[in-house]
Amino acid sequence: MSRLAVPKTYKLYIGGKFPRSESGRTYEVVSAKGGFLANAAKASRKDARDAVVAARGALSGWAGATAYNRGQVLYRIAELMEGRRAQFVDEIQNAEGVSAAVAAAQVDEAIDRWVWYAGWADKFAQVAGNANPVAGPYFNISVPEPTGVVAIVAPQDSSLLGFVSAIAPALVAGNTVVVVASERFPLSAISLSEVLATSDVPGGVVNILTGSPAEIAPWLASHADVNALDLVGAGALEWVDLQIAAADTLKRVLAPENGPDAAAPSLDRIAFFTETKTVWHTKSLL
Repeated sequence: MSRLAVPKTYKLYIGGKFPRSESGRTYEVVSAKGGFLANAAKASRKDARDAVVAARGALSGWAGATAYNRGQVLYRIAELMEGRRAQFVDEIQNAEGVSAAVAAAQVDEAIDRWVWYAGWADKFAQVAGNANPVAGPYFNISVPEPTGVVAIVAPQDSSLLGFVSAIAPALVAGNTVVVVASERFPLSAISLSEVLATSDVPGGVVNILTGSPAEIAPWLASHADVNALDLVGAGALEWVDLQIAAADTLKRVLAPENGPDAAAPSLDRIAFFTETKTVWHTKSLL
């Protein structure tokens, strides 16, 4: 007698928990051939607000952690993803309709990017910071600090790699994140949330919403408790309107990017999500 498989329920990830949308809405996720894959939660503006509250509550702990500790946590994500590699490959194959080799290459690159960013956690301040020359008996030092809560529209044409590439640099700098996953390919993002939940990432540091970016992004852009907005995957939206909405609360905004490697790894992406703090110290007199 054959048994029925237990289908996976794909939910949101907010504050370290896996709630359904408060609206009760879902939408069908289909394969590249049009076959049914799963029902994903369709996040509402209330879910977006809840995610921002969770991100704000987790900010002090994550930003206050040592850079070494943040690097260890991000590396742990890569370790656990390696153990779930087959699952991610299978999800990407079904969703994007690519070969096993192409899907595996995307998963491997996503894991490698976690490792790359983890390595910079306790080093980027040496590059982004500076000892400034001054005319006086003082030391003047510029130090990067996290900007706060970052809202991200993830690349929409990538199941996993674009998603990882968008959130990792903000996390390295000590920010917390509210991210809208790809509407067409959300399943790998939710599977990644299960990795995050078991990889020492504190609840609320990463909050993942699935559904329509066109519906959710305007609320995040105008939210007064969001400090930065990454529109890397918002090219198909009225993203200029999102920039205008963000300007009302003085957010810094990254414009959309196109291509298969949007949000390519760079120190500039880490530095963008920081504020520069300048401190003065009197030179001790001997």
